[in-house]
Amino acid sequence: MSQREWIEKDFYKELGVSAGASTDEIKKAYRKLARDLHPDANPGDAEAEERFKAVSEAHTVLSDSAKRAEYDETRRLFSGGGYGRGGGFTPGAGGGFSQSFDLGDIFGQAGAGGADGGLGDLFGGLFNRGGGGATRAGSRPRRGSDVEAETTLGFREAAKGVTVPLYLTSPSPCTTCHGSGAKPGTSPRVCPICNGSGVVSRNQGAFGFSEPCDDCRGTGSIIDDPCVDCHGSGIQNRTRTINVRIPPGIADGQRIRLAGQGEAGLRGAPSGDLFVTVHVSQDKVFGRVGDDLTLALPVSYSELVLGTTVSVPTLEGRVGVKVPPGTADGRILRVRGRGVPKRGGGAGDLLVTVKVAVPPKLDDDAVAALRALQEAEKASGFDPRAGWAGA
Repeated sequence: MSQREWIEKDFYKELGVSAGASTDEIKKAYRKLARDLHPDANPGDAEAEERFKAVSEAHTVLSDSAKRAEYDETRRLFSGGGYGRGGGFTPGAGGGFSQSFDLGDIFGQAGAGGADGGLGDLFGGLFNRGGGGATRAGSRPRRGSDVEAETTLGFREAAKGVTVPLYLTSPSPCTTCHGSGAKPGTSPRVCPICNGSGVVSRNQGAFGFSEPCDDCRGTGSIIDDPCVDCHGSGIQNRTRTINVRIPPGIADGQRIRLAGQGEAGLRGAPSGDLFVTVHVSQDKVFGRVGDDLTLALPVSYSELVLGTTVSVPTLEGRVGVKVPPGTADGRILRVRGRGVPKRGGGAGDLLVTVKVAVPPKLDDDAVAALRALQEAEKASGFDPRAGWAGA
């Protein structure tokens, strides 16, 4: 995406939110649109695919606080006339530059802007105290921005580990020139005017005044034969599939970092990182406390009194759990090593809480047996409320 397109696109409109929308509102709007427009849900629908790319691009910018602030400030500064039709500053418009230059060189890179470069590099190096030596801010590698993504896993998938595919639409290295920006078979050359620094300097009184080099437009290099597919930027906005390995035992809300899988850097500079936030859905049987699995085991009153062995599920099949005679309702029985796998090896425990299940209806024989048991308990002196509430 060109610099002018980035400024002119209304990312808030793409997501259907206001310019003052909160981060949660932006995420909620993106999730709904991404779910409705995902290529898997709309096979063969080119229009839905383009909309999916557009909302993904908007989310990439607006979900990143730094990118969003730069995007908002850029649109505010240049939507009122400071941004000329030629894509650069106009002479006498307050910038004081002798010629126009590409806005991509101001904001650090094409598209949403990177972690390095940008307005800070331009205005931070504009006035240099001392003799006016050229700063090398323009020639710093413009690393790609980091990208945020989310995925939702089932409880047991998260506990055991799984590999999931992620579909991302973001600036990526051009597949034709491999990110160099130059036509295949050619290479960029060092700018002879600024010697690769990206800026030229001149003295004005006690200060050294630096400005972007007009010949290389602040990049430090010149491409004589630009790549026809990326027009010399080295970057293409494309949808790609990344297989992400989720390690066993990951918890809800944890993030995974994939180095170099974020946005591409300008002209072969290092790519940013991909951060994947994992959401874990609840399970009907298991709960989790740290590395321990929990479950509630329904048992009858007679099983608690007389004792029994019950088959219970684990992540790796079923095991028998012994309920000792006279076990109290709510007691926790521990099965060691049957919990969530730990990063350093081994696993947590399975904590089984016994819960007495009361039959909703009994036949006459069962009622008679219970009444006989009740009388026997009284005769033996058993009082379930002895010492309870001051009794």
